[in-house]
Amino acid sequence: MMGVLINSFAVVAGSIAGLFLKKGIPDGVRETVMKGIGLITSILGISFALKSTNSIIMILSVVLGGILGEMMDIDRFLNNVGLRFEQRLKSYGSVSEGFVTATLIFCVGAMAIVGSIQSGLTGDNTILITKSGLDGITSVILSSTLGIGVLLSSISVFVYQGVIALLAGLLSSFVNDALINEMTAVGGLLIFGISLNILGITKIKVANLLPAIFIPVIYFLILV
Repeated sequence: MMGVLINSFAVVAGSIAGLFLKKGIPDGVRETVMKGIGLITSILGISFALKSTNSIIMILSVVLGGILGEMMDIDRFLNNVGLRFEQRLKSYGSVSEGFVTATLIFCVGAMAIVGSIQSGLTGDNTILITKSGLDGITSVILSSTLGIGVLLSSISVFVYQGVIALLAGLLSSFVNDALINEMTAVGGLLIFGISLNILGITKIKVANLLPAIFIPVIYFLILV
């Protein structure tokens, strides 16, 4: 869990730095950098999605995960959490957008999944520590643009990655490279969806697709 704690702290530290630097960064620079992050996110998403060796798993994951996500309405839940924070922090302006966007960027992805699994299985926090550096830098830019909601996403990072690490420890005899690759691939597809939102191309409720990342676990349990 040490890697999870470090990652959460990195988001907090980067967000605080971004909030202090907010007034010193021109709007044009922030907008351009955000678009750049969107482009990088799209390339990362595609590269991770291509790790899949079974398109059937990808299709089933997105379909079943989307159905579960819509039934649970995770997107609405995250937005409501953001709005509650916003009501308590009225002087800081909009909180919900920054909270939801940062939560998805930091939690949906190969490094979040693989790093947490590795931490839970072996206690090796190398990937999560590397991710911490990347998230810290990203949170500086995000918080300077989207505000304090980015800082609050550190709570999501801690809970999400912590749960994966704990579950990985419990399912240590079942987790293998094939399963991790498929979970990574589905996560990559969701990352690509996030990039489209950042670039303003469309508005996908990526949060409602989050259960898709865990459908490969069910597939391997039943059919493999």
